[in-house]
Amino acid sequence: MSLTDPLGDMLTRIRNGQMAKMPVVECPSSRFRKHVLEVLQREGYIRGYSESQERGGHPLLEIELKYHDGQGCIRKIDRVSKPGRRVYAGIKDFGRVFNGLGISILSTPHGVLSDNEARTQNVGGEILCRVF
Repeated sequence: MSLTDPLGDMLTRIRNGQMAKMPVVECPSSRFRKHVLEVLQREGYIRGYSESQERGGHPLLEIELKYHDGQGCIRKIDRVSKPGRRVYAGIKDFGRVFNGLGISILSTPHGVLSDNEARTQNVGGEILCRVF
């Protein structure tokens, strides 16, 4: 089965897992997804992730979701740039997400970064998603 938007699929699995209060969700593995998960882990939205092998030999990512007082740490996760409509922003163009309480994840020439990391490195790029 081919996916049109693999990152959107992963974000939807995380969103659905948080609503169902699941401790771990699985999704197919890719290098790009790992980079996005590293940003989520650095910012404290997930506990971590690990790679395992599926029965068919395809690698899977097991994402450990994080909860605080019975509520998911991710309250809202939205895809901004989609395959049909790419959204790019310069360093001055992207604002604060929920007054600085959330983050934007960007794909930049320096790799996948959060908006705060992109500001410190003075680089813009494609806005992948927003997390609160």
